Amino acid sequence: MRRLIAGTELANLSLEKLIASTAGKADKVAIFNSAAQAWNHNFYWRSLRPQGGGEPPAALKQRIEASFGDLNACTKELATAATTQFGSGWAWLVLQADKLKVVKTGNADTPLTTGMTPLLAIDAWEHAYYLDYQNRREDYVNPVLAKLINWGFAADNLGKFCV
Repeated sequence: MRRLIAGTELANLSLEKLIASTAGKADKVAIFNSAAQAWNHNFYWRSLRPQGGGEPPAALKQRIEASFGDLNACTKELATAATTQFGSGWAWLVLQADKLKVVKTGNADTPLTTGMTPLLAIDAWEHAYYLDYQNRREDYVNPVLAKLINWGFAADNLGKFCV
């Protein structure tokens, strides 16, 4: 990516600003894809933690219950989004207009470009699970949600935007 932006007005932008500056621009698609995938993967790794899963912190749990009814409904919606994403992509828990929702994006797309605030992500690209699970994406997604998802990271992201 550095080669693509060296010597341009994009060279000194943060990754988030680089994504925003290149989204939807046909002549910048290679830059956008590289920047967005770097950001998405970094965000995904922070969305996981050893001994994750369980109950979210109280403020996040309250928002989840207000938006989905309960934590089980939220995790079920995340699992459905991740397992039904056609081809490569992502499932996201996001904040949009003061409400939590689950969305999915294909390829390098990210909620950053649509005005949503990402709280956590699940990688639905085959490279995330194929060696261990072959084409059984559900067998990868369910343990991620039960044992690895980092609700604290999601709560921290929510806290940045809700006081």
